[in-house]
Amino acid sequence: MPIISADAELEAHIANDRVQTVFQPQFNLVSGRIVSVEALARLPGCDDAKDLFARATAAGLSERLSHMVQRKALRIVGTWHGALANLGISINFLPEDLARGGFDQALLAEIEEAGIDPARVTVEITENTLIAEDERIAARLSRLRERGVKIAVDDFGTGFASLIYLSSLPLDALKIDRGLIARIETGQRDRIVVRGIISIARELGLELVIEGVETAGQLDILTEWGCDLYQGFLGARPMSEEELERFVAGHQSDESDGLEDPSA
Repeated sequence: MPIISADAELEAHIANDRVQTVFQPQFNLVSGRIVSVEALARLPGCDDAKDLFARATAAGLSERLSHMVQRKALRIVGTWHGALANLGISINFLPEDLARGGFDQALLAEIEEAGIDPARVTVEITENTLIAEDERIAARLSRLRERGVKIAVDDFGTGFASLIYLSSLPLDALKIDRGLIARIETGQRDRIVVRGIISIARELGLELVIEGVETAGQLDILTEWGCDLYQGFLGARPMSEEELERFVAGHQSDESDGLEDPSA
């Protein structure tokens, strides 16, 4: 028998592709250039993607929503040209997504169908002990990396599985959670923890992406500490595809205007 959702309205939004995909730019801390974006789901009535997925989970719709957002983001990115043509794309995946047999082959097929270089795609996974201990999931992630897809741990530092991840999964990047960044300008303990994570990541050869950067002071500290990328309201809020295209084009124009004339 078919599973009946407890949230018919949300199920209809998913079935009719009415969940919006927005994109938040990720900036290189040294150059200030936009190098990639994170795809995020939005729906009126839900403040952010976490609220939306909490609603979907309560209704038994989280996997359907996740798959819809992933496919939609890849299809959109596959059409990008001009200012957006070379941007990387980070997409969030649920533990249930990764546990599904053939997950890696299905994702690679969708990347190919969208016409995207796999090297532009980053799979973001959240902390979960069961995933870290599952050799089958680690093998699937390894196969993705062999094809060029990057693997990142999202919200790093929010759960007790962090160190298990670092030793058990094939990873390319860590995204340090915004909760650890909020007080680094004034909180000595927060600064020690963040610097410790940065040191471990550097030893492991992992890229560091910082979430939730909202002040110039935070940015200065993280740049001094040698982080790689950041995203947050200081740089840009999540935006629609049309807004993103205008924003990136304007950002590139500002960069060009700031270059010195070598003939001067």
